[in-house]
Amino acid sequence: MKMERSERVQLKKKLNVTDLSGEKVMIDFESGKYFMIKGSGNDIWDMIQEEVSVDDIIKKLLTEYEVSEEECEKSVFEFLGKLKELEFI
Repeated sequence: MKMERSERVQLKKKLNVTDLSGEKVMIDFESGKYFMIKGSGNDIWDMIQEEVSVDDIIKKLLTEYEVSEEECEKSVFEFLGKLKELEFI
């Protein structure tokens, strides 16, 4: 199911998060899996701590990174898609 830019997302699963020199390491104790996030993934992770629209995430990242809107949108949808698969959002 494709996400829309108007869709609102929020983290719904509490994970143990550790900051390691600019990278976030998350541990999902329920599944025993761990994940590392760096770069813009860190920014997206911080934004989804509260409910936010996908469009707002993309607009904020465009102000912080020199990237085309198409590339930014693609990356945001990819990242959020993975989080959705894992039922984090």
